Amino acid sequence: MPEALVVEPRIAVLVAGVEYVTADILHITLAAPDGVPLPKWEPGSHIEVALTTDLIRQYSLCGDADSPNWCIAVHRESESRGGSAWIHDNIHVGQTLTVSEPRARFPLVDAPHYLFVAGGIGITPILAMIDACDRRKASWRLVYTGRSESTMAFTETLRRYDPNVSIHPTDAQGRIDVAGLVSEVPSGTAVYCCGPSTLVDAVESEGAAHPEVTVHVERFRPRDGALSGTDTEFDVILDETGVTVRVGCGQSILDALESAGIHVPTSCREGTCGTCETVVLEGIPDHRDSYLTTAEQESNEVMMVCCSRSTEDVLVLDL
Repeated sequence: MPEALVVEPRIAVLVAGVEYVTADILHITLAAPDGVPLPKWEPGSHIEVALTTDLIRQYSLCGDADSPNWCIAVHRESESRGGSAWIHDNIHVGQTLTVSEPRARFPLVDAPHYLFVAGGIGITPILAMIDACDRRKASWRLVYTGRSESTMAFTETLRRYDPNVSIHPTDAQGRIDVAGLVSEVPSGTAVYCCGPSTLVDAVESEGAAHPEVTVHVERFRPRDGALSGTDTEFDVILDETGVTVRVGCGQSILDALESAGIHVPTSCREGTCGTCETVVLEGIPDHRDSYLTTAEQESNEVMMVCCSRSTEDVLVLDL
């Protein structure tokens, strides 16, 4: 059986720099307290940041993957569940945070050509990808969209990659033509998209109509309808202890485990981040996450306990 890929925060880092790059986006530089270089990371990696004892959030690493420091950018969400608001209200230079090692769940694959489509704060994982492509002289293009140019971070940095980059604020240019973008790329293109659900859904839909390209996405919100379904009660057996926990209708496995005093690392609680990924030893999950690939869901080897359920009366988990 595979091992779960959960990475709990355990590295102490120092907040070395804090800068607003737009009115709502805070760019944060993290360094090792002893001044040694932090571990190297791959484009598409993220870290988990422990903001408080019970508040863990994931943020994409952005910038130079070869830098001795790490950088993240955090957009203050109007409907924040605590993460972005906490950072904007509390983060300061000199502060110590506990973070995880980088985890590459949105890796840059080898391809003859790349099309990157980013919306809003979705530019963060793309920054290191286009830098890597540029360094190795790969063929690539970026289309970056947002409500207005004033809300779009890193536009000046991106302009140094002209003519590969198109800055597309919707208030001045309207919505991007996703169908046209995807249909025009050469066969074998790897299409990468990160941003609002509407943008990601559109890119995935167009990609499905063009099997000659591969589509890779990272989501901040669940797919439409992903969390819906008929709920029935079932039992979860924890393999390490033999404890059985009843999961009621309208209750997630995570909620049931927490009510029983059992800790599982979690962050988004809606199946988008992968923090609560858990190995399934017996039973068939009812996958409702927006994180695992279709192939990973069909294998039924792991599940997201924050949102997914069971198709059977009993589910045995590696907990």
